[in-house]
Amino acid sequence: MRCEAPLRHTRRDPLTLPLALHLAALILFALGIGMTMLTVSAAGQYRYASLLSGPEGLDEHGMWALSAIVLITTVLAPLARVIGTVFVLSCLRLARPPRVCRGIFAWVEHLRPWSMVEIYLLGVFVAYVRLSDMVIIDLGVALYALGALMVTGIVADQMLDRQAVWEALAHWPPRDPARAHPAIALGKKLERMGCDTCGLVSRAREGDSCPRCGAGLRGRRPHGVGRSWAFAIAAVIVYVPANLYPVLTLTHLGVGHPSTIMGGVVELAEVGMWPLAALVFFASVLVPVLKLAGLGFVLVTTQMGIAEYRKERVSLFHVVDSVGRWSMIDIFMVSILVSLLQFGSVVTVVPGMGALAFSSVVILTMLAAHSFDPRLIWDRARAVSP
Repeated sequence: MRCEAPLRHTRRDPLTLPLALHLAALILFALGIGMTMLTVSAAGQYRYASLLSGPEGLDEHGMWALSAIVLITTVLAPLARVIGTVFVLSCLRLARPPRVCRGIFAWVEHLRPWSMVEIYLLGVFVAYVRLSDMVIIDLGVALYALGALMVTGIVADQMLDRQAVWEALAHWPPRDPARAHPAIALGKKLERMGCDTCGLVSRAREGDSCPRCGAGLRGRRPHGVGRSWAFAIAAVIVYVPANLYPVLTLTHLGVGHPSTIMGGVVELAEVGMWPLAALVFFASVLVPVLKLAGLGFVLVTTQMGIAEYRKERVSLFHVVDSVGRWSMIDIFMVSILVSLLQFGSVVTVVPGMGALAFSSVVILTMLAAHSFDPRLIWDRARAVSP
C-alpha cells in the first residue's frame, strides 16, 4: 500500500512442478561436474577443463582465496541450493516432515545471490572467443549440461512459489511455542515486524523468533547505513588496484602480455567482437562504477531524509542490488583460461593480483547492498517530514 509493490505472485502448481524441475537440475549439475566442459589442443598437447578445473588451476598458482571464491559461487552455493530445495519439497510430501526443513529453506534463500552458474557460462563464452585464435577447441558434454541447467534453474525459480512453501512449513508447530513470542508472556507492547527470511508480518518485539520460520525478528537491519558505507568505501579503495594490476598474463611464444580489465575489452574489440566487448565493458567496468554511484546516492539521500522520489530510489536500490554479481564474468573467464592454457613455451596463462582485487570489489559491493535496509528510505523521510 505504501510503495505499491506486489506482495504475492501465486502459482498454479507451486510445489510439484518445481520439485520435478529441481530434480532435473540436480541431474544436469552432476553431469556438469563429472564431465569435460572444454578440450583444447596446441602443438600436439591437450588440456581439459571441467567445472572444478578452474578453482584447481587458481590454487596451483597460489591464488587460494580466488580459487575459493570461484568454487563457492560456481559449485558449492548453486549445488547446495538445488539439493536443499529438492530436500524441502520432497519432505513436504511426507506426513510428518522433519523440522530442519525450515532452516534449510532459509539457507536456500540466502544462497540465491551467490549462485552464479549463468554468469559462469558467459565467462566460458568470453574465454572461448579469446582462445579461438590460439588453440583448437572442442566443446564437451558438461558445457551443454550447464546450459540446460541454467535454463532449467531459471524456469524452476519462476515456477516455485516460496510463500506456498513457507505456508506449508508453517503448519508444523514451533519447537517451543512459548519461545516464539516471549513478549506475550512478559506483557510487553508488541509491534508489527516483517521477517527478513520468510516475509511473514507478525506482532512481536525486537529479538523474538518468527512464528513461521524461527528466524530472529528485527524492526530494521542494525546499523544498515553505516555498514553499507563501510563496505562501499572499502570497494572504492580496492577498485583502484583492481584496474591497475593485470588480471592475467598471457605468455605466447615466449612473449608476455599482461592484461587488465580494460585491456581485455580492447582485445575483444580489436578482433571484431564488438558485442562481446560491449558486454564485458558494461559488466566489468560500468556496473561496478554505476553500482557504487547508485548506492552512494541512495545512502546520501536516505541520511538527508529526502522525501521526494522514494519509490524510485527503492527501485534504484533493487537494481543496484541485483546487477552487481554480473561483474564476475571476467573472474570466471580468468579461471577457465588458467586451467586450459598451460602449454609451456607455446602459450601459458598466469592469474594476476588484479583478478583477486576485482573479485573483492564485486563481493564488497554485494555486501554493501545487502547491509542496507531499503525501508530506511521511507523511515528517514517520514521522520523529517513536517
